[in-house]
Order: sequence, then C-alpha cells, then structure tokens
Amino acid sequence: MDLNDAKIKADFDLDKDIELGLKTLYSTRAGTMPLDREFGIKGDFLGETMPVLQNQYAVEIMTKTEKYEPRVFVRQVTFESDQKSGKVTPVIYLERGRET
Repeated sequence: MDLNDAKIKADFDLDKDIELGLKTLYSTRAGTMPLDREFGIKGDFLGETMPVLQNQYAVEIMTKTEKYEPRVFVRQVTFESDQKSGKVTPVIYLERGRET
C-alpha cells in the first residue's frame, strides 16, 4: 500500500486549502516535520498483515485529521484493491467538522 496515493472524497464542496492540507498531512511521514514531529502518518504498521495494516492506518488517519484539520471529520476509511497490479489504495470519506 502506498500512503501517498490516498483518495479524499467528501459529500460537500471541499475547500482547496483544506484538501491541500490533508494531502500534505496524509503523504508526510510522522517524525520528519521539523518543530512538529507528530505531524504526518506513522508508517510503523507497514509490515503488518493487510487487516491489521488497514485498521491501524484508518485509526491514524482519523486521529491525525481530528488533530490537524478540525474543519472536517473522517466518516470512513475504505480500501480499493486492483487485482491485476496488487495495488491497494486508501479512500478517505469526509464530513464537515467543527468550524474554527
């Protein structure tokens, strides 16, 4: 699974600044951002079995989205599989969150 290929879907008009911020958050490896080592997604679960990996990834996405972008809420994280290539792509579904 490539963490940089996550798809973001919302049932409302997602502001470009929110979308860019989330794409940055989801594609950054935690521990690599100077002054905020928590920013980004942990990758320590990448060697796990697929069910464990998917669960831990979903929890990480929900937790980090709540912390860094409270204007949206993660309703669900699913995974699309391409049987031909074996590629698994996360799909993150958003709802409106609290306004700041």
